[in-house]
Amino acid sequence: KIRFNLPVGLVNRPDGPKSKLAEIKLSYDKDGWTRTIRATDMKFQWTRFDERGNVDERTRFDTERSAYVLKLDYLDDNDRMRQGRVSLVTPEKGVVDSKIKSANGTELVSYTDIATAQMKSYEDKIQWFQDTCAQLCVEWNEGHMRMNVRRDYLLSDSMEAVMSLTRKDLRKVWRFEFIGEAGIDAGGLAREWFELVTEEVFDPDMGLWQNSATNQMCMQINPASEISCPDDHLIYFRFIGRVMGKAMFDRQLVKGHMVKHLYKHILGWPVMFNDLKDVDEEYYNSLKGLKDMGSDVEYVGVDFTVMEETLGVKQTVDLVPNGADMDVVEDNLPEYIEACLKYRLLGRYEAQLNELLLGFFDVIPEPLLTIFDFQELELLMCGLPNIDMENWMEHTEYSGEYDREGPEHEVCVWFWEIVSEYDQELRARLLQFVTGTSGVPAKGFSSLQGNDGNVRKFTIHGVTLDTCMYPRSHTCFNRIDLPLYEDREDCEEKMKIAITMAATGFDIE
Repeated sequence: KIRFNLPVGLVNRPDGPKSKLAEIKLSYDKDGWTRTIRATDMKFQWTRFDERGNVDERTRFDTERSAYVLKLDYLDDNDRMRQGRVSLVTPEKGVVDSKIKSANGTELVSYTDIATAQMKSYEDKIQWFQDTCAQLCVEWNEGHMRMNVRRDYLLSDSMEAVMSLTRKDLRKVWRFEFIGEAGIDAGGLAREWFELVTEEVFDPDMGLWQNSATNQMCMQINPASEISCPDDHLIYFRFIGRVMGKAMFDRQLVKGHMVKHLYKHILGWPVMFNDLKDVDEEYYNSLKGLKDMGSDVEYVGVDFTVMEETLGVKQTVDLVPNGADMDVVEDNLPEYIEACLKYRLLGRYEAQLNELLLGFFDVIPEPLLTIFDFQELELLMCGLPNIDMENWMEHTEYSGEYDREGPEHEVCVWFWEIVSEYDQELRARLLQFVTGTSGVPAKGFSSLQGNDGNVRKFTIHGVTLDTCMYPRSHTCFNRIDLPLYEDREDCEEKMKIAITMAATGFDIE
């Protein structure tokens, strides 16, 4: 589980009693990863505490407690094409600066500014983020960029233009012109350019990205992208990173939802064994099965390799050096699971993600992102969906305790009343909680898919309060377990806590 250290001001407000949400946060702040400030250099780092409240220093991989953080080490400071290398490190090594300097070297954002911004509402966080980006933006009279592109060659022209820019150029004002078309860019052409470019690069037919195995609405990096674009697939990923960063910087949107762990990687959040479930549930369950076998695992005949198949050609990949010569037995099973986790969450597409992050951080300073959780980052990058409540309600199924009465059941009536009163942000967060993404299919909720690619409609499953006190989600099935609450107030409070706390890994059972 992952959470931030709660600033005292969030809980003990001088102007009134503790907020209910803050009390819940603290009372359920069980053992887990916490982002703290390192006293020696005032950088953010992740810390885990053991059962006695001491820093957890265990080193052997544990499926319940161990985690890794994506770290990007820069190898030079080239203004046009910085080089760097990503790796998965233990969380305490994944440090991030807690201040940002302006172009002239003065401190623009301090640790105190970031700590204060972390406490803000989502809307206020966005405002703070955008105000800070505006201060980082190069002034018009210092230079601006005119992007001239041909609509028929949109991607190649755009990539050539964007990849020729320096990091300073990326923070200048961009103006767009589609060659041969009349039109002055007062914002509309920029919006169209970001939409068209990101829509094209995320198209699975291009071969750079592919649909997630567990959520057809989300995109994951195609490990075999080199086959589709043999000469320049890595340049495309650097380009994509710069476009995504510039979109955030310029208050534009990206037309593509990514799998959850990629948002975590961008934020430098810990990823754990459970994250594999959102990548490939079958693979996750098979590893859990090995763990449950105990000493019998040596009879399965598994070694430290994985089989990859691309266009019908199979290839054996070592998970560790000389992995084919290492059989998996009970004693080294934790190391095997650890190697599988690293491979599936980074190794398969390390080169591509390396370029994407280098491009992204050419525009956005990493400390700016520390105020967001991964759900907020998705909403910021992709925008709040326009959710049709009638379509949502019409294409919802009911099971468990609500099977017979369906939408007529008192608790289900409360549920829809509460959701109807939500603003767009909370509705989007409810969607993220239940389906794993804020995206809505183009054809509406009637075509919502499960992890097997088949249509699995949004489902409200009734459970007793003995089973659980708070709503639970099953993103593979687009299902929410909604307890049989006795009054509407209790239902509303528990729903809001579950939805808003989900990203922080807050444990409510």
